[in-house]
Amino acid sequence: MYKQILKELKEHMPFTAFGAATGIIMIMFLQKIPTKFAYNIFYTLHPLHVFLSALVTTSMYIFYQYYPSKKKYNLGILIFIGYVGSVGIATVSDSVIPYLGEILLNLPHREIHLGFIEEWWLVNPMALFGIGIAYLKPSTKFPHLAHVLLSTWASLFHVIMALGHTLNWFIYLGIFTFLFLSVWIPCCFSDIVFPLLFVKTPKN
Repeated sequence: MYKQILKELKEHMPFTAFGAATGIIMIMFLQKIPTKFAYNIFYTLHPLHVFLSALVTTSMYIFYQYYPSKKKYNLGILIFIGYVGSVGIATVSDSVIPYLGEILLNLPHREIHLGFIEEWWLVNPMALFGIGIAYLKPSTKFPHLAHVLLSTWASLFHVIMALGHTLNWFIYLGIFTFLFLSVWIPCCFSDIVFPLLFVKTPKN
């Protein structure tokens, strides 16, 4: 398990660095957009990230726990794994880590946006939708780069909402670092490590 985790983290590093770099390029041009516009974009990207994470996390558990036997699924376990693995970890990735970065960088309009509470009517159904699709047709075949970019850009617009002054090279470097960290470990943990923690080894 530990070797697999380290392998996945290593393989995800270039994608994550690329995603963080695209975030820095975007923030150069978008740093002065209205806060409400950034808020709306965040609440487009974050629910999509939650949906994708729920689909992949639940599917990963199904493949390792039930295939190839295709036994009857335990729906309660699927919902728990899919919801916590998507809403919980995507919240850490898209909101909590960026907010910590905003505090450390002393951004003037820093504020944490917890989607499952603030826009509960949107974020929570998207998680359940992803779980439902995985229940009917599990699939993990989704480009890693697309997942990385979704998460990176959601984190980015969380940061953009906190801006209020001209950025310098130190702020850019700090934003890059927190964009990288907010995606690299949480995404690997959500899609791979978390669902496998619940897979039971068959008894001989």
